[in-house]
Amino acid sequence: MKWPIIFALLTGLFWGTYGPALGIARAAEGNNPFKPYLMIGVAYLIWAVIGGFAGIRYTGVDPKFTADGVTWGFIAGSLGAFGALTLTLAMFSFQGMKPRADIVMPIVFGTAVSVSAITSVLQTRAAFNPWLYLGIAGMAVCIVVVASNTPHAAPHKPKPAGDGHAAVTVPPSSPTT
Repeated sequence: MKWPIIFALLTGLFWGTYGPALGIARAAEGNNPFKPYLMIGVAYLIWAVIGGFAGIRYTGVDPKFTADGVTWGFIAGSLGAFGALTLTLAMFSFQGMKPRADIVMPIVFGTAVSVSAITSVLQTRAAFNPWLYLGIAGMAVCIVVVASNTPHAAPHKPKPAGDGHAAVTVPPSSPTT
């Protein structure tokens, strides 16, 4: 059971740093979130293709696909892409409201855990378990506690326009005596 836990923790690490990295990318692009979103798509494509081929080769399975596998794989990928798009929109400044990764990310992850649990209940037609719903309510409380107590860094300043290189200002040297 060690490897699944390690990979789950790594997923949390990657996705937990995704929001702040998206904020940095957005600032670098003049606060336009759609340029970073395009690069997210490119990264997904590259890493999914490389990882998929490597995984198929490593496991030695037949590389032929089934219709259900293609369909549900595409649906899953689309849900992931739509999630990335709606996260991009959550980090977009609407009507002068400034996006805050420290609030958005706990909501995203708390909601994801809850929706995953409810989806599992619906798929398995499991009996009502009050502990699950108490946990979901507790998750909602935890989202508020985490989001309201997370410090956030000052907004990143975009690089100056020009040739792509930031200007370096050298302070005047003081005379030595």
